[in-house]
Amino acid sequence: MRNATGQPIPFHMPPLHQPPPPMPPQGFSGRHPPPPPHMGIPPPMVASMPASAHANGGYMPPPNFMPHQPPPPLPHAGMNGIANGSGTGGGRQPLQQQLGGNGRWKGGGMFDSSPNAGGPSRFTAASSAAGGGGRQQLMSRFQAASTPAAGSGASNFQPSDDWSQLLSRNERMERELFSGTTTGINFDDYDSIPVEMTGPDRESIQPVESFASMTDFHPVIGNAVKLIGYQKPTPVQKWAIPTTLAKRDLMACAQTGSGKTAAFLVPILNLMYTEGPGHSQAAVRANRRKQFPVALVLAPTRELASQIYDEARKFSYRSQVRCCVVYGGADIGSQVRELDRGCHLLVATPGRLVDVMERGRIGLDHCRFLVLDEADRMLDMGFEPQIRRIVEQDTMPQKGQRQTLMFSATFPKEIQHLARDFLQDYIFLAVGRVGSTSQNITQEIMWVEEADKRACLEELLQNRAPDALVLVFVETKRGADQLEGVLYQQGFPVASIHGDRSQADREMALRNFRTGQTPILVATAVAARGLDIPNVVQVINYDLPSDIEEYVHRIGRTGRVGNLGRATSFFNDKNRNIVKDLRELLVESNQPVPDWLARVASEAQRSMQGPTRWRRQALRPRCLRWARLSPGRWRQRRFHFGDRRWNS
Repeated sequence: MRNATGQPIPFHMPPLHQPPPPMPPQGFSGRHPPPPPHMGIPPPMVASMPASAHANGGYMPPPNFMPHQPPPPLPHAGMNGIANGSGTGGGRQPLQQQLGGNGRWKGGGMFDSSPNAGGPSRFTAASSAAGGGGRQQLMSRFQAASTPAAGSGASNFQPSDDWSQLLSRNERMERELFSGTTTGINFDDYDSIPVEMTGPDRESIQPVESFASMTDFHPVIGNAVKLIGYQKPTPVQKWAIPTTLAKRDLMACAQTGSGKTAAFLVPILNLMYTEGPGHSQAAVRANRRKQFPVALVLAPTRELASQIYDEARKFSYRSQVRCCVVYGGADIGSQVRELDRGCHLLVATPGRLVDVMERGRIGLDHCRFLVLDEADRMLDMGFEPQIRRIVEQDTMPQKGQRQTLMFSATFPKEIQHLARDFLQDYIFLAVGRVGSTSQNITQEIMWVEEADKRACLEELLQNRAPDALVLVFVETKRGADQLEGVLYQQGFPVASIHGDRSQADREMALRNFRTGQTPILVATAVAARGLDIPNVVQVINYDLPSDIEEYVHRIGRTGRVGNLGRATSFFNDKNRNIVKDLRELLVESNQPVPDWLARVASEAQRSMQGPTRWRRQALRPRCLRWARLSPGRWRQRRFHFGDRRWNS
């Protein structure tokens, strides 16, 4: 290369090892020039500075400051994850501390980032699962250590195969789990409910008269029963608990709100504590991607699955058994991550469980206990293919090698077929009349025209107690939204749930309803089954259902576990198809039958035997009109009515 005059330009190669550039003045990071001497320092402080500080522009280094020292290297994997260094003075970031949160940097050095009192630093994380799963602290980016905490289970650690241990207390979790209502004032009236029990060798099963008399309970179960406050078992618990402890299959039909959840959770968890995990833990250690639960509970709806999971957490408190729940409508990724931390008792809806199984995250090879709760509801919702796929077409042990329990409020033929296929030498337990209602519920039927329903509902809500929980049922999702808007405009604290609402919205609405923040809840049939809210004072059927079984399950949301309840239903001409069964149900439950309802039921009974007079009169003018217009069409229309459309 040459310059403009043609002379060659000498090329100088820089040395391979250049000395480091000069360091900036002490106290500064090198990005900006040093400020003028004593900039921003009050004169009294300037006068008190030492001579070295005057020479350095007012900067006073810390006592252990060593100038012209390079910063220390960053930490390696496996170290504490916090870089401690003296820096070049001052620090690159100021202390950022949030209320109750994390401080990002602290200290006087560029790399000094030790955590402050407000919380962990950016290199430290803590996570705990619902139910006291455990706390996890990241020691570095590549190394993690976890420690279990007392609760329903521990985090991703290797638990002991000895499940008989009683872990230490957790007072915060006790307040979270065991602050609820247990039994009502009419709890002793359950002794008068008839119980029918059939099956092979049923004489060997003796009922449980009180929880205190059950000396065979594991200490974990005994501690949970004491914290919940159970004194006397309900009829279904009195017979279902000893039947399950005897390792017999069970088909139980009981009224809603009779304590069926505890009737299967208490004995199953008691057997799990005494018998241990079996081969499930070894299978998990051999295949870390898949979990092998020991017990599986299937429920029709996500609300019921969540409630069963909450009850399971109570009875697994202070044990090593970890309970999990999976259901549709929620993020499957977060549910799978919870499963990866360990799963011994799984509560699931059929559709979501099939999805998780197809992903290879759940194996039923070592499942010893199977529970089908609200089995009739699952069949009504069309879950029979998924149920048979889970039970018969996968790796679940066959009947006879597992223990199967089925609970239902009704006992139709479909349930009988399912019991025949899934159960072996089972005990049939019927508490009260199958498909009937509790006598703790006062039922009231009101004739209300469609145009007057809103005014009548507002009058009922105005006369209620301020803190009383009221559940209003409608038939359609659109009707739920409209009714919620009308009540909100009238100043009522109201919320609504239906199938189109997101899972987060539904959970928030139910949580606010339980706590009394919104004591009025408008719901469709999605909430008719399984909702266990013991303090519901009144159920209002704004729209009556089309069948009596749905009516039974709706009003069963009140008067639960011995509490008194009230059910009010709006009736008009649109509900004539249910009037006969409704009248019979009121008579069986010793409820007053209005005179007008008896007359409508009698008319409906006569209409079932043939066309009534008013029906023939309604059809005759139409036929005569056709005859005047066209005799040929009159004869054809008359034949058409009599042949197929007389009762349409």
